[in-house]
Amino acid sequence: MSWLKRLFLRRRRYAELSDEIREHLEEKVEDLVASGLSRDEARHAAQREFGNVTLVQEDGRAVWRWSAIEDLGGDVRYGLRTLSKNPGFALVAVLTLALGIGANTAVFTIVNGVLLQPLPFPDASRLFLISYSALHGRFDIGPSLSDRHYLEFRNQDRLFEHVTSFAGTRSTLTGAGDPVQIPVANVTTDFFSVLRTNPEIGRGFLATEDERGPDDVVMLGNHLWKQRFGGDPQIVGKTIRLDGVARTVVGIMPAAFDFPNNAQAWTPLSVRIDEHNSFSRPVVGRLKPGVSRQQAQAELETLAQRLPADRGQDRNSMVAQIIPLKEFVVGNVRESLVVFAGAVGFVLLIACANVANLFLARAAHRRKEIGLRSALGASRWRLVRQLLAESALVSLAGGVAGILLSFWGVPALVALAPEGRIPRMEMIRVDGYVLAFTFGVSVVTAIAFGLAPALQATRRDVRDSLSQGGRGLTRRHEGVRSVLAVSEIALALVLLAGAGLMLKSFLRLRAVHPGFEPSNVMIMTVDLPDSTYQTATQLRVFHSRTLAELLRLPGVRTAGAVNFSPLGEFLVRGDFHVMGGPALPPGYVVDKPCVSAGYLRAMGIPVLRGREFSEGDNENAPGVAIVSESVAQKLWPGEDPLGKRIAMEDEPKPGDWLSVVGVVQDVKQQGLSKKADSAIYQPYLQVTRPFFLSHMSFVVKTEASAEALAPAMRSVLREVDRELPVQSIAAMDTVVAATTAEPRFQARLLGAFAILALGLAIVGTYGVLAYSVAQRTREIGVRMALGAQRASVFRMLLRNALALAGTGIAIGAAGALAVTRVLTNFLFEVKPSDPQVFVMVAAALAGAAVLACYVPARRAMRVDPITALREE
Repeated sequence: MSWLKRLFLRRRRYAELSDEIREHLEEKVEDLVASGLSRDEARHAAQREFGNVTLVQEDGRAVWRWSAIEDLGGDVRYGLRTLSKNPGFALVAVLTLALGIGANTAVFTIVNGVLLQPLPFPDASRLFLISYSALHGRFDIGPSLSDRHYLEFRNQDRLFEHVTSFAGTRSTLTGAGDPVQIPVANVTTDFFSVLRTNPEIGRGFLATEDERGPDDVVMLGNHLWKQRFGGDPQIVGKTIRLDGVARTVVGIMPAAFDFPNNAQAWTPLSVRIDEHNSFSRPVVGRLKPGVSRQQAQAELETLAQRLPADRGQDRNSMVAQIIPLKEFVVGNVRESLVVFAGAVGFVLLIACANVANLFLARAAHRRKEIGLRSALGASRWRLVRQLLAESALVSLAGGVAGILLSFWGVPALVALAPEGRIPRMEMIRVDGYVLAFTFGVSVVTAIAFGLAPALQATRRDVRDSLSQGGRGLTRRHEGVRSVLAVSEIALALVLLAGAGLMLKSFLRLRAVHPGFEPSNVMIMTVDLPDSTYQTATQLRVFHSRTLAELLRLPGVRTAGAVNFSPLGEFLVRGDFHVMGGPALPPGYVVDKPCVSAGYLRAMGIPVLRGREFSEGDNENAPGVAIVSESVAQKLWPGEDPLGKRIAMEDEPKPGDWLSVVGVVQDVKQQGLSKKADSAIYQPYLQVTRPFFLSHMSFVVKTEASAEALAPAMRSVLREVDRELPVQSIAAMDTVVAATTAEPRFQARLLGAFAILALGLAIVGTYGVLAYSVAQRTREIGVRMALGAQRASVFRMLLRNALALAGTGIAIGAAGALAVTRVLTNFLFEVKPSDPQVFVMVAAALAGAAVLACYVPARRAMRVDPITALREE
């Protein structure tokens, strides 16, 4: 029998049951009439004896029906009818919840895509980073293995199927349109085997292809293949040029594959031990089936005790770690996303408190209705269930509206983030997990804001509800509303305190002086391929020509060059030797930039003693160096550093010693939040190693706006070598601002959530005060009839508002002192308990409470005593 037939059968039985009850009552009436009673008296007596007809009918129907489903349907229909009678209330409640649920949905969409979705590799849970490095070392390169340790681990490991090492770089692609710099990954030949990812076209690397030679190979990313080569499958087997080197294309990777670091091409990496330099790179391994992370950790710790120490490394600072690969992909964005998720959770709680207040106020006007339903036999559970059905309808509508808001909110959040800050952008989308999350949040929200009002509205005595149905809620109910308002203020204070701390931290960071003057300075960075520029002489010639052409540009005051610019992506650090002086402190290293004459003037780096470099400081002149202030104080405290002798080589020969000719101010090389770096500068005309000259940034100081010079600087580069693309060109002001982009994003986003929370708290406080005025209209009328002045009525309501705000501020301050500790890692020169921030936030909330009090107070001051008493 179909469900439709069963439905009609139940309805027929319901009708038969009603007819049978009616016939039974009529028979009883006739018997009582026959005994001498009037028909009206007989009917009332029969009904008293039979009991509640509706309850009997429902008990009988329960035998035949799907009671839970039909009751739920009835509750939903009842909820829709009652809400449709008050559309203004429903709209306000839905919009309030839409803001809270929408914010949560938007943040969860990002959290789901970035943190929760698995990596796009088969069995990705068995991929781990293998690291033996200093957690906070002098080079701060993150989880990695040095080349020496990687080779030792690869030879001795027994728990991983394969291990691979890789490094990111940028290379110049020529011969496929205009020269362009692309991100390239140098990977060992078993890289794709570890990730279990095969090329879409062609093949992967062979084990013998890690050696440089005439058969250099490359694999192309899908995007690069389509963009630069028109998606032609015949490119496999042909050659392209990367950094001037001809490489044979052997494969095309799938569209979704760009690991690591959004790579568009992959070249083989040969890992060799260099006795003079130590290179560290990320290493990934795939655990064998049945091997746990803990076993791999124990093996690495045991092996680390036997690994040879690299030159200059302190073994006590080294830590062995086995880390899920997702941590490498996600980076440190996890902590930020968790904080934002917590913040929007607070916003949702405030929204729930607001809507709960609305439902409590609405219950005041429905007490007579609820009392009548209870008198007619409805159980308290039935009434609570019906009220919860209304809450669920409002919450689900708010969830739907929240999803619609999230389609705008997610792109807005991503747009606020610094470029490249949020990884795995392709995974950020509204999918089934997001919809399930929103549905779950909507259900929980319905219970959170609907249960308390439903219990409060149904707990009063039926007789009391009927006799006082039009008088509103009692003091107990008003107290519940006040508690909700206090909770909103407390939650808003926590968010405002967090936002205030982040804002103060950002302002402190932005005020840091970087050690140079970025105004009216343009910086252009170029990488020179070693296939074309093979010797230091060729590199110096290129740099000299470029500088000469830049100096000829109109509006240029001065120009210079540096191989590793301040706040740039790359940096070379190391130790050195001091002639006739004490040995260097353990682990003491310095930056080693090489610069041109005019660089210090172009960057506005003050020369504190001595002189800066000149064109005469070339390969034919005695070697010279300039040290930063901290180096001079460290090595020669109380002495004149000019004329002191230092050497940058590991084993200096007589010609390697450099004379100190100047002292300059320390520069923030690695970021405004970092300590200023100690540095030793060398003139690039005296540097003989091509490695230190192949990456160069040209700095130009202009008379006016620097950005207008960018096209001319590009033209200069094309004139000197038209095969070279500009790696980057930007105003130095922009470079400095980029270092504060992350804290700016955090402060803006947390501030936006805090402002939303403050707005909701103001609305909630206003609602409580306005309802209090409405409830106390008679009292206020009596007071004014007895001579109370309007000012005293205003002060009374102001005291109520400040009492709510003061209680909320006290509770919120205690919570904020505990919660804001999670922001410690985000703050710069600001403590989580900063008293100035807390005082300002408390004052703002107190002012907001006064603002929320103004309209209800004005309304109370205009109460006409005669009218108030007559209405009562």
